[in-house]
Amino acid sequence: MLAQVTGPASLKKLAPELVDDLAADIRDFLVDKVAKAGGHLGPNLGVVELTIALHRVFDSPRDTLLFDTGHIAYVHKILTGRQEFDRLRQAGGLSGYPARAESVHDVIENTHASAGLSWAAGIAAGRRLAGQSDRFTVVVVGDGALTGGMSWEALNNIAESDQGRLVVVINDNGRSYAPTIGGLANHLSGLRTAPHYERVLGWGKRQLRSHGGWFGRFLYGALHGLKKGVKDVVAPQALFEDLGLKYIGAVDGHDEAAVERALNQAKAFGGPVLVHVITEKGRGYVPAEGHGPDRFHSVGRIHPETGLPLEPSRFGWSSVFSDELVRIGRADPKVVAITAAMLEPVGLVPFAAEFPDRVFDVGIAEQHAAALAAGLAYAGLHPVVAVYATFLNRAFDQVLMDCALHRAGVTFVLDRAGITGADGPSHNGQWDLALFRLVPGLRLAAPRDASALRRLLRQAVAVQDAPTVVRYPKGPMPRDIPAIGRQEGLEVLSRTGPNPLVLLVAVGSEAATALAAAELLKERGVAATVVDPGWVYPVAGGLPRLAAAHELVVTVEDGMVCGGAGEAIARAIAAEGLTLPVVTCGLPKAFLAHGARRSIAEAHGLTAQGVAARALAAMPAAI
Repeated sequence: MLAQVTGPASLKKLAPELVDDLAADIRDFLVDKVAKAGGHLGPNLGVVELTIALHRVFDSPRDTLLFDTGHIAYVHKILTGRQEFDRLRQAGGLSGYPARAESVHDVIENTHASAGLSWAAGIAAGRRLAGQSDRFTVVVVGDGALTGGMSWEALNNIAESDQGRLVVVINDNGRSYAPTIGGLANHLSGLRTAPHYERVLGWGKRQLRSHGGWFGRFLYGALHGLKKGVKDVVAPQALFEDLGLKYIGAVDGHDEAAVERALNQAKAFGGPVLVHVITEKGRGYVPAEGHGPDRFHSVGRIHPETGLPLEPSRFGWSSVFSDELVRIGRADPKVVAITAAMLEPVGLVPFAAEFPDRVFDVGIAEQHAAALAAGLAYAGLHPVVAVYATFLNRAFDQVLMDCALHRAGVTFVLDRAGITGADGPSHNGQWDLALFRLVPGLRLAAPRDASALRRLLRQAVAVQDAPTVVRYPKGPMPRDIPAIGRQEGLEVLSRTGPNPLVLLVAVGSEAATALAAAELLKERGVAATVVDPGWVYPVAGGLPRLAAAHELVVTVEDGMVCGGAGEAIARAIAAEGLTLPVVTCGLPKAFLAHGARRSIAEAHGLTAQGVAARALAAMPAAI
């Protein structure tokens, strides 16, 4: 069946009785291809029928189809003529997310959840103003994304404005990375079964009145007012229609014909409509269905029949953090943990198992996580906020104004810092070293190995009067790199000659690169000292003094050189009146394409050969 579908036009011509066969073929295709390349398997298995129905009912790209979280776009790619999945997420192959360079059918490349509704509102309003009122804007939003406040800001605006032909599809699988957290998620779960008046009203009383602020009290009042009409049963659309949104559902998301009917009803209405679709993550693949809450959200290379990894996972950075935080938690009852719908990916499951009352999973709400942490710190606790580095970008204001301004003892642990590779530009954690350098009083550490991670994490948690950050990359843990001594307060990792000319300053996991570069310089007759500051910000006071004993300083970091650690070190050296040349090796101010981490590093000179060549090219002429 798959060979017959070369694009949306051919899909529309497919006889209805053949659609289920097509869905089965797509699932077989996904398991086969993603097993070989790795990627987001479970979420895409869950939206096969939904995506088929979207393309059969709407006319992409004339109608605009948006995906709030782009990792569910594999089926969309298949149906829009992109079936070359053999190099999925590899350089030169298909992106794991929507990519405008690939197709006119792709729109949103940013895959940080909860922005899709705002995009949709803007596109729909723009279409109306341009006189294109016959074109539809359709956005698929996961139920997890509705835990983000930005989604509700957009819904409020959509309800209050004339947005034209706008269809919001809630892909409700009860899970984001983990089971979806929050009062709204609980409400959607209730709509799956028996949405009786007292149940919904009870939810409103408990959640909306107690925790929802003025908006929650407004919604509660709307629900409570239904007693004037039907007393026994409440239509589930009450929650949304009192906002001004027509509600259709809940619909079985694996009954393609039922989804088509619902979407056609939404299409006929003409105004903003919300279609509630119930799906099952990992649908149709037995290993995923039996894999617990994660349901094979994202996998490496696996055996397609069993779902078992082809390569055993190696003990990684997240595992070391996970183990050490439990040890810290045992010794200090004031330490609590916060995450944003990523309990398992960031390694907080063991902490949650041992200290269930000391973990806060706030859903996809990083801004709330940071401000919540400030409140917890004020109450005398020490919160550890564990998130992917790229996702903390959206909470910069809260880190700055809620944590730093109030000198809150909060530790942010940034997983997947630096180059993440296959997941592409929105997931590379290259921004934090430049971004959080701007925050007054903030201290930032970058461990080079497991021992350093344990030590620096303990030091960070001990800071009670300022926010701290500990950042580390994705992947397996490298071997420990012991220091050979200390000089001017910095750990010395290597000294390749009696009178070293080059000072190599390694930021965190780039220590191995700097050490290898020092050996290459030694082969060229240039001795070097390699140091690891551990605490990157503020710049160690002894670093300029150590630099003064050399002729050239080279910094190596896996973040942007523009505004990053290297620039901070160069500024600190210049502030001491030194005129030493400083070479900053790192990443450009650019969005990096998807590909293997190693290939991306090579492309930007973040290798031993690249660093050594930069150092040799910058050597003063007198040497």
